[in-house]
Amino acid sequence: MNTPQHRNNPKEFVDFLDPADILCQTPIASRDELIMEMLKRLAFNHGIGNVPAIYEAVQERETFGATVVSRGIAIPHARISSVRTPYVAVATIPHGLKFNGGDVAPVKLVLLVLVPKDQPSVYLRIIAALAKIFQSESAADNAAGLTTTEALVNFFRRGGLLLPNFICAGDIMEPVTFKLHDTNSLKDAIDMFVAQNVLEIPVVDKDGDLTGVVTADALLRVCMPDYLLWMDDLSPILLFEPFVNVLRNEESTWLAEILHHEFSAVQIDQPAIAVAETMAKRNASTCYVVKDKKLLGLITLPHFLNKVLRD
Repeated sequence: MNTPQHRNNPKEFVDFLDPADILCQTPIASRDELIMEMLKRLAFNHGIGNVPAIYEAVQERETFGATVVSRGIAIPHARISSVRTPYVAVATIPHGLKFNGGDVAPVKLVLLVLVPKDQPSVYLRIIAALAKIFQSESAADNAAGLTTTEALVNFFRRGGLLLPNFICAGDIMEPVTFKLHDTNSLKDAIDMFVAQNVLEIPVVDKDGDLTGVVTADALLRVCMPDYLLWMDDLSPILLFEPFVNVLRNEESTWLAEILHHEFSAVQIDQPAIAVAETMAKRNASTCYVVKDKKLLGLITLPHFLNKVLRD
């Protein structure tokens, strides 16, 4: 069995690569057939175990979400209890293939990653190492144009794709797809809560710095004055009069009245374990990722659990 020299103590992505595990310019045009062929290569070269069972595990992971991570690049993967060390197989498809039904561009570079089930950070470290490639729109085309396995190995080696020592908040964060500005009104907040169907919205200033959050329960409290919380008999206000008052004044009420300045946040380069600690201590379902004070992303509890325990 062939084994890359540094597989057990990898420093860069290329340390996982064995030329025997590379299908260079394969004519295979079916995703499922390609994955099976790549698994057979790994089984023949390294004895990874029960190929049909591993194939099912890879396919099951595909049902959780698309593994096309960048234009023309797919990284199918699975956590396997029968493997003791990570394995990576690579395939290039010059004419491309449809990896998922909704793909915009055909996939031309496939990296199949198998990692031990009890090493949750390994896959994320590999993805972090490959980040430089994902940023290039021509990476898949460039890789697919190489005609030898040696050239493909050198393609990854020249990239200087170093494995980080640990996973950072920036490696697992999601982009911020909605936010409010501190100059917005209560009306803007209500509209966004309704449109996004969320319980919390970050608020930034003119420089993009995170200044606070607006929560749905804070919004509800604005609609319900304190005295209502002490009333045993709510029959006098069954027609939601307090809500009527809010609607009348929502455009002239500023976010400052309901803005929370206490929230969970971590710096982008902090270890992922610090995210878990922050969220646990604050009993928070969302942790914001910042650089100094500038809002860059967020990590929800379900997303964190998926990345660490399932992805």
